[in-house]
Amino acid sequence: MFLLFTSLALADIPPSPPAPTPAPAAEGAAAADGTAVADAEVELPPELKALLALEAGLTYEHGDVVLGGGKAVLHVPETFGYLDAAETDRVLQSWGNPPDPNTWGMLAPTGVSLLADESWAVIVSYSDDGHIADDDAADIDYAEILTDMQAGAAEESAARVQAGLTGVRIVGWAEQPHYDPTTHKIYWAKELDFGQDGRTLNYAIRALGRSGVLEFNAVAPMEQLPTIKAPMEQILGFAEFTAGNRYEEFDASVDHTAEYGLAALVAGGVAAKTGVFKGLLLMLLAGKKFVVIGVVALIAGARALFGKKDQPKS
Repeated sequence: MFLLFTSLALADIPPSPPAPTPAPAAEGAAAADGTAVADAEVELPPELKALLALEAGLTYEHGDVVLGGGKAVLHVPETFGYLDAAETDRVLQSWGNPPDPNTWGMLAPTGVSLLADESWAVIVSYSDDGHIADDDAADIDYAEILTDMQAGAAEESAARVQAGLTGVRIVGWAEQPHYDPTTHKIYWAKELDFGQDGRTLNYAIRALGRSGVLEFNAVAPMEQLPTIKAPMEQILGFAEFTAGNRYEEFDASVDHTAEYGLAALVAGGVAAKTGVFKGLLLMLLAGKKFVVIGVVALIAGARALFGKKDQPKS
């Protein structure tokens, strides 16, 4: 199990809960998977109980989900579930992040438990830095942007290590940025190296609006890129700004213009201008890795809880 059981990112209506703890078996009896079981019922540690309780209490939404007091709408199909801002914040804090009042919600694929190895999710947020001009879209040198980001990440990594956190390196593009001037949406993916903690996929979608940007960030193990690529392209079509908030409705006489353009948006927006790596996602990665390691250790002696949860009862 690795990062973001998402991310985004990466969970259903609600996700299928883990199977109940099996009743004590007679001495010498065997579990469904053939392994011997203890005479006494497995007692789960408080940390794992808390995670299971959190997941069981989540409420996922489908259909048209209104965001930002009416600024945008997400058209969420049955293949995904949406968690509102409050529940998303609870999940993020359980992953080791501090409270974040700026998160708008989370999207997760249907039918995948937050505790599953293959799980992932997408964190939804909004940046109100202003209207971003896209007139330079065709001239952006993404190779140069990558080089600049790698240099910035090296500085941030040194600061993280000094603070006792895992260092991070940007390996390269997992998916080079693609911008659609018709829909005013852009997506890209980076491969991040967390040293001994492994390599991670950081997948981003940005939908440009009249006065800000709708952000989708997914995090998952690199090997999940083939699994995540198609769903992320679907999510690209979920987002829609409402009338009065659309990109083409920008009015220079009254609307604020962002201090950066499309190229800097990919590099991190204002954070890139100040030389500071955007904090949430990296904190999410570091915290999630810690939590997942803990969960793996905690459930090592309770495989029967999860290993056969999808099999019908005999």
